Amino acid sequence: MAAKDDLGRAGEDRAARYLTDSGYEVLDRNWRCAQGELDIVARRGGWLAVVEVKTRRSLAYGHPLEAVDARKRRRLWQLAHAWALDNGGRIHGLRIRIDVIGIVGTDPAVGQLEHLENLS
Repeated sequence: MAAKDDLGRAGEDRAARYLTDSGYEVLDRNWRCAQGELDIVARRGGWLAVVEVKTRRSLAYGHPLEAVDARKRRRLWQLAHAWALDNGGRIHGLRIRIDVIGIVGTDPAVGQLEHLENLS
């Protein structure tokens, strides 16, 4: 399990660097509450992006973006609203959206990264 945790952590680190390099301000990482955890919360322009990061070594079990199904999106929206309530002063005037970053490769630092913005 440690290897899987290390892979996930490395993927989240890569995703946070990618977002920062793309002009986002990372506000929170691995935020937890009773309902679950958000990987990354970031702001750019008028948007607050709740970013789910999925990292896989290969496509043997499908593309990582496929893991964010309708049930997972509903949960992310619930967590996004919980984060917003907990951080009200930091989101004034921002629209909230759900993003997903998928990384595929044995080394997440150089693996293929895809960013899907504003999932419904």
